[in-house]
Amino acid sequence: MWVKAKVLERRDWNRRLFSLKLSAGVTDFIAGQFIKLSIMRDDKRIARAYSLVNPPGRDYCEILAVAVNGGELSTHLQALVAGDEIEMTVSAAGFMTLNEVPNGFKHLWLIATGTAVGPFISMMLTAEPWQRFDKVVLVYGVRQVDDLAYLAELRALEQAYPQQFRLVISVTREPFVGGLSCRIPQGLIAGEIEAQAGLTLNAADSQVMLCGNPEMVKEADIYLQSLGLTKNLRRAPGNITLEKYW
Repeated sequence: MWVKAKVLERRDWNRRLFSLKLSAGVTDFIAGQFIKLSIMRDDKRIARAYSLVNPPGRDYCEILAVAVNGGELSTHLQALVAGDEIEMTVSAAGFMTLNEVPNGFKHLWLIATGTAVGPFISMMLTAEPWQRFDKVVLVYGVRQVDDLAYLAELRALEQAYPQQFRLVISVTREPFVGGLSCRIPQGLIAGEIEAQAGLTLNAADSQVMLCGNPEMVKEADIYLQSLGLTKNLRRAPGNITLEKYW
């Protein structure tokens, strides 16, 4: 079912990366899930999935998106301003959620590239990860410094959970003070990410959620399995939950 949602606020991070806050709220969704936005063009519905950045319980929806050259929907979304309308689904979906992650582990690793940081922010704005895990690590990889969305909010989480939260940022194409400069799979293989986090990835302690660029997800998954971590499936609970972003 589709409803009309009004744009409440638009936030531009750079010339292609932006967030939209929409008037319609989604009830009973789980942090990490996504909605769909759509437009009608030539009697055809063009729809795409966007993860929610906001936690449950808010009376609005917020999404993080990047305008793709020639994108049928993303370029339209980027042109929206406060007061414009867009169609969205009334319910959220998806299994990239903490209730799919088994209990009994000390450390939660959230590994994202680009806009895939959105669902992890939604999770970290709830109480669940801080109640369930001793340490929460967010590994956030981008190309340019201005690709770092919600950095102020992430710094606020560092202040709120100084003993629990570890923020590992890697910017591959320009320097970033305090950050790494490696692609995430290479940073894992070289041990740079573990060193920055001050923790070791292992099957006994670690739950890992991978989200973003399909190549990153594939390469990181292969490396993590080489350490003895296993994919997390409902029929066979394990360590690795993943979602490819396109």
